[in-house]
Amino acid sequence: MFNLTDFELQEYIKGDLPYDDLTTSLQNCNNKKVKLEVFTREDILISCTEEAARIAQLLGCEILSFIKSKHKAFKGDTILSFVGEYENIHKAWRVCQILLEYSCKISTYAYEMKEKIDKVNPNCELLTTRKTFPFSKRFCIKAATCGGAMPHRLGLSETILFFDGHRIIYKNNEEFYEAIKNIKNKTSEKSIAVESDSYEDSIKLMEIGVDTIQLDKVDSKTIQEIVSYKNVNFPECKILVAGGINIKNVEEFAKLNIDGVVTSSVYVSGMANISSKLSLLY
Repeated sequence: MFNLTDFELQEYIKGDLPYDDLTTSLQNCNNKKVKLEVFTREDILISCTEEAARIAQLLGCEILSFIKSKHKAFKGDTILSFVGEYENIHKAWRVCQILLEYSCKISTYAYEMKEKIDKVNPNCELLTTRKTFPFSKRFCIKAATCGGAMPHRLGLSETILFFDGHRIIYKNNEEFYEAIKNIKNKTSEKSIAVESDSYEDSIKLMEIGVDTIQLDKVDSKTIQEIVSYKNVNFPECKILVAGGINIKNVEEFAKLNIDGVVTSSVYVSGMANISSKLSLLY
């Protein structure tokens, strides 16, 4: 597991606090020490508490406790607490809480999706797309992986994946298949994945040695037929399913004996029900 850097966190802070907290600065409150406790109103899978704690430190607060990422927290649990001067606590308060509301929802949603998958197909992976919030890829990836997901693609430079849009430069599928064979020879250390939407195309892709076939918005009957053929003839080929997969329908796809489901739904799952309370120490 990785942590976001101080530079990234300071940029995040700067977006909310470019100068000063105008409200608390006008109160002119000096020499008051306050405690902040961030707690959950629902059962969640924790992520990015390391970042939230570090933000509080960068804003002059002292950390008392936090639950580490990848651990469960239950309704009423305090997931982060820190103390500091009144104005510093207010600077850190919402910045930390909002980060945790988003991250913990992503990790919890991913965790619950993976639980559903494992019930019906323990060999199927939950794979998250690169459709993260703009300017927040590392944050989204950390939250999703804390919940048990694996990144499908971290970026365009990482993996080879051909979509329909890559086929338009070829006269027909036969010319495309020949090109894939040549590309496979050039990239012997890389795995090649191709998106497909039909039985016939999928079989041909297996025959030319494609390592992974990603089925996008393909009906269950066709998926079953492709998987059955693959298992008998090309067992090393991996079958992924993508297109509109979320926590409500993930089980029905995982049951098809596929190798992975590809989803963006973890990133648009909302916000965890997290709150906080302030108490004046002196």
